[in-house]
Amino acid sequence: MTDATQPLIHLDKVTKVFLTDEVETHALAAIDLDIFPGEYIAISGPSGCGKSTLLSILGLLDSPSDGEYQLNGQPVATLKMSERARTRNREIGFIFQSFNLIGDLSVYENVELPLTYRGMRPAERKERVNEALEKVEMAHRAKHLPSQLSGGQQQRVAVARAVAGQPSILLADEPTGNLDSKNGEAVMTLLEQLHGEGSTICMVTHDPRYALHAGREIHLFDGKIVHDQTGDDRTTPES
Repeated sequence: MTDATQPLIHLDKVTKVFLTDEVETHALAAIDLDIFPGEYIAISGPSGCGKSTLLSILGLLDSPSDGEYQLNGQPVATLKMSERARTRNREIGFIFQSFNLIGDLSVYENVELPLTYRGMRPAERKERVNEALEKVEMAHRAKHLPSQLSGGQQQRVAVARAVAGQPSILLADEPTGNLDSKNGEAVMTLLEQLHGEGSTICMVTHDPRYALHAGREIHLFDGKIVHDQTGDDRTTPES
């Protein structure tokens, strides 16, 4: 069982430098960050500030150039490639801006697919998928293809796929970016519900309205954390 007094994620002086044509781009600069079980965090900041790079490192899709990342108390740098893939599958749920659903698979099959990689028994997979689809109110669309769904419905399916594996943390990268305001608010309400049920959520967003849904906001600028504020410290942005 996860110890709520210990950080689920611990970053110590995490730095990311990209080298292209002998030019160094410092995407992240000495990031110190603790995320505790049950937190709902928004990562905000202007384009190019390092938000997506940070989320990629948290999701084990990329590695820092320097510094240490611990997930559940374990140094990520010590994991072999196969162990990283296994940890991603079991510990991390991803929600992408572009949904990333597989077009020729049904809604049910899209949600089930990550579970098949675990070697999970069919009966347990069925229970997990049905529960996740009920949670996002998409069970009635289980046999549909993604192309038969609206953008908002596709994002709900993507959320179901992320939570079906019961991950330690949900990473959401601009989850409302391809949605209109109504569907965007619906997805934010869904994330709030999941957080209320105990999910740990880390969301990248450029929209200050959506950042306010989180209990804590980390603001990046030029690859550095310039503000780390809880809900009481923030105000609703002017319209």
